[in-house]
Amino acid sequence: MADYAFANPPYSTHGHPAMNREELAAAYTATGRHYHNLAHIEDCLAALARIDNLSVAEREILSEAIWWHDVVYDATRTDNEELSARLAEQHVRPDMSQEVGRLIRLTKTHNVAPGDRLGAILISIDLSTLGAEPARYDAYAAAIRQEFIHVPDAGYRAGRARVLSQFAARPVIFPDSGFAARYDRQARENLAREIASLR
Repeated sequence: MADYAFANPPYSTHGHPAMNREELAAAYTATGRHYHNLAHIEDCLAALARIDNLSVAEREILSEAIWWHDVVYDATRTDNEELSARLAEQHVRPDMSQEVGRLIRLTKTHNVAPGDRLGAILISIDLSTLGAEPARYDAYAAAIRQEFIHVPDAGYRAGRARVLSQFAARPVIFPDSGFAARYDRQARENLAREIASLR
C-alpha cells in the first residue's frame, strides 16, 4: 500500500477507542466489497494528492473524509453514508469531525451546493471512476454488479440504468471544474455505453 495511505491517524473522541489505519483499512477488505474496497480508497487518495492549492487543514479534512466515506458499506442498506459519517465523527479530531461528517453525507446524493469547494472536490474524486478509460470503467461496472448480486438481473438492469441516466442528465457530473474538464466527456461516453448495454 502507498505510504500516504497511512498518514494522519485518526484520534479517539467521545470515549470511543481510536481505530488505527490498519484497522480502518481492514474494514474495506470485508467480503462482498468488489468496488467499495481499499483500492477505491487508494484511488481517491491518489486523486487528492494531485490537487493543488489546498491548505494543510483542507487536505487533512478531505483525507479523513475519503478514508471514512465508505467504511460502512452493505449493498442491502440505504443508510451506509449516514452510518459512515457517524463513525467518522466519533473517531476523527473534534475540530474537524463536523466537516468530515458533512462531506461524507454528500456522497449519498452527490449533490453539492454552489460555493462548497471541499464538497465539490470530494464528490468529484468519488465520481472520477465514471471518467476512467473504457476498460477500467467496464471493470468498475462489473464490480458494482457483483456487489448487488443479490438483486435479480431484470431488477438490477432497470435500477442501474435509472441511476446512470440521472447522472447522465446532469448538466455537470463533476462539480469541481478541474475534474469536469478532465473527465466529463469520457464519463458521458461511458455512461451512454453502459446504459445501452442495460436495455
